Amino acid sequence: MKLFSRFTLLQIAIHIYAWSALVWIVIELLAGTFSINPIQELEQRTGRHAITLLALSLLCTPLNSLFKWSEPLKRRRTLGLYAFLYATIHVIIFVDLDYGLAWSQIAQTVLQKPYIIVGATTFLLLVPLAFTSFDIWKKRLGKNWKRLHRLVYLIAPLAVLHYIWSKKGDLLSLSGDIIRPLIYGLALAIFLIVRIPSVRKFLASLPSLGLVLFPKKDQPPAQRDPQTGD
Repeated sequence: MKLFSRFTLLQIAIHIYAWSALVWIVIELLAGTFSINPIQELEQRTGRHAITLLALSLLCTPLNSLFKWSEPLKRRRTLGLYAFLYATIHVIIFVDLDYGLAWSQIAQTVLQKPYIIVGATTFLLLVPLAFTSFDIWKKRLGKNWKRLHRLVYLIAPLAVLHYIWSKKGDLLSLSGDIIRPLIYGLALAIFLIVRIPSVRKFLASLPSLGLVLFPKKDQPPAQRDPQTGD
């Protein structure tokens, strides 16, 4: 098939998954089975999908490091841009559908609710990463491009903090609707920890993993992360 000759299975899977949230929302709206609180549901779904896509973009480098699978590195930008797309939709729903562009009320709400401050900070940090994710900016910014895109290591924890803080529950007693956000946080923590050089070296030293997941010293080195240089 021409489709498979032009796109890889991973590319197709990424695009299908990225659009699945919006498609499912439209299907439920047309079927009349959507939530009784549609605006809140839209905010939650788009925000959750944004975090998922961001987490998947951070998974690309560990997949390359651990399994020598290079293709995910080529798809990281796509996942990151999709994450920004859903984050933008999430923000638009909040400021337009939820608050009707009443900026004074929006500002008051932001100042009164710390988790919204965290969310707004996360989105503002995402903006320069999205707009400079293209090759032309790599050339223009040089080494500063890598420094700028390392902000993702701050953005990801902030996104999870915003998600956890926005849910009703007690983090210490693990009560309420916080289990899913904690799972996201755990996954992101693992993806980031695996990037630490000492951790990667330890994994390589394990008899059951070292020879399988990492090449020996006399073999070609693993491909460096073109986004962060790690």
